[in-house]
Amino acid sequence: MIELFHVSLRYPGADRPALDDVTLEIRKGEFCLFAGPSGAGKTSLLRLLFCAEAPTAGQVLVGGRNLARLKAARVPEVRRNIGVVFQDFKLLPEHSVLDNVALALEVQGRRLEEVRERAATVLEQVGLGHKLHQPAERLSGGEQQRVAIARALVVEPAILLCDEPTGNLDAERAQGILELLVTAHVRGTTVVVATHDPALLGGNRRVVRLEDGRIVADVPAFAPLPAAILDTTRWDA
Repeated sequence: MIELFHVSLRYPGADRPALDDVTLEIRKGEFCLFAGPSGAGKTSLLRLLFCAEAPTAGQVLVGGRNLARLKAARVPEVRRNIGVVFQDFKLLPEHSVLDNVALALEVQGRRLEEVRERAATVLEQVGLGHKLHQPAERLSGGEQQRVAIARALVVEPAILLCDEPTGNLDAERAQGILELLVTAHVRGTTVVVATHDPALLGGNRRVVRLEDGRIVADVPAFAPLPAAILDTTRWDA
């Protein structure tokens, strides 16, 4: 599903690479967490998978396609199979909740009736069926996060990428977001989450720990987590 071979990424003017010789395989149907402190390279990995960045070295393959060699005209084709939840949500603030989610389907050229019905169904699933016509700007941070997740899921992506989906949420709202991601995973979506929230670790989720752009630990789902990964003093270094 996702393969990275000796991938490095250095942003222009940066003192050090954002990613340094990363090799990784994520199988279809996995729930994988990119864990580590700010600046570890988690977001950079997601940006590579979404074709928002090109590697400085190495290969990035999604569904067998080498993204480094992908022509710009083919990028939308790849992205149609990927749902993304950004840190800043990227919602249209003055538009309704329903319109924000429906837009993801409209750009695919689907029939209007199908678009509105599908968007409303997914919003019901994330607990926002009662706020379909509310402007996005009037929602709480947790509700806006749910809209962003609904927008990512409405296209039924093969892969869901989430960048800090529980950031700045209290424990109860963070648990609600995690449950949505788990539900998507149970339905067959490959879920990849960048996080520096230790509360998300464990269970049926694989944990790939990054520090300074390198993978320093890769713990399979259901395996005991090493003390170094659970040490919260190292998460905000």
